[in-house]
Amino acid sequence: MGNRIKIVRTDRELECPGIDSELQATGAELVLLPENIDEDQLIEAVRDADLLLMCYTPITAKVIHAAKNLKGIVKYGVGIDAIDIAAARARRIPVVNVPEYAEETVAEGAFAMLIALAKKLMPVHNEVQSTGWAWPTSKWLGNDLAGKTLGIIGVGRIGRSMARMAGAGFRMKVLGYSPAVDEETMQKCAIQKQSDLNQMLSQCDFVSIHCVLNDETHHLIGETELACMKSTAVLINSSRGAIVDEQALLKALTTGQIAGAGLDVFSQEPLMLTGHPLSALYGMDNVILSPHLTFYTEESMARLEEETLTRCFEMLEGRPVQIKSGDPRLVSQEYGVTFN
Repeated sequence: MGNRIKIVRTDRELECPGIDSELQATGAELVLLPENIDEDQLIEAVRDADLLLMCYTPITAKVIHAAKNLKGIVKYGVGIDAIDIAAARARRIPVVNVPEYAEETVAEGAFAMLIALAKKLMPVHNEVQSTGWAWPTSKWLGNDLAGKTLGIIGVGRIGRSMARMAGAGFRMKVLGYSPAVDEETMQKCAIQKQSDLNQMLSQCDFVSIHCVLNDETHHLIGETELACMKSTAVLINSSRGAIVDEQALLKALTTGQIAGAGLDVFSQEPLMLTGHPLSALYGMDNVILSPHLTFYTEESMARLEEETLTRCFEMLEGRPVQIKSGDPRLVSQEYGVTFN
């Protein structure tokens, strides 16, 4: 490939030593950029880049139009909402993600938050840490999962993994809202398909979000939907923050409209102790805050690095890049791609 190849990887805070070392071993120039880089600085970095790797940093139309030599954009992760796909498609620049590396991992993380909230593990832990013990009073009374109802929003790979853990593992009743997934497919996963989101929410003891973020799912869960939930219900979000109207959620948690939430994702990341729209979440006993890390395990990162490198070399060598996602925004591409 030679020294003329330039590769830019944004979001260097997410350490990917396997990706970096393999790309540098080709003789390519590898430029690592921080997550919070502004658009103008990113534009300067990608003007002569052959390949762009991103995880969270927005890749706007201006960035794409400035990158005259770009052979492809690789999202080392799943969600592609930060990439202007239409702008890339207009330039015949293929875009690919890595959709399969963490479906079990993220489901495990979501379920960990669910069970911790049900059992009040965090407040009990904090009480023991601060006073040495906690007596069995009503303040610490948790809930069983067996016999409870879990509603899953987005019955894709991660949602189905979540359903298996809940149903086969904990004998929960599992409902699913996912308009693009047919009833037969859900039945095979022991999920009861629901066509009305609000009606499903009214039945659930726990709700877990696993859909992608797009124009249809932005603020899918808002004030109206939260009002449909039981006052004893818990909401889990390990997908994308903007799927939820976060200010409506904050109000629902503050007023006791719902019982709790486990949040791994936020519209504005990183979350901050002060000066953030959701800073009030800190210190709430009925909320678990995770810094967008449910995907982050040794095993999932090994899979992510391997798949990312495969996609990179396909692009750099001029071969069609393999699209493994069913996302319509990626499937609609016509140039430089092949489909699994």
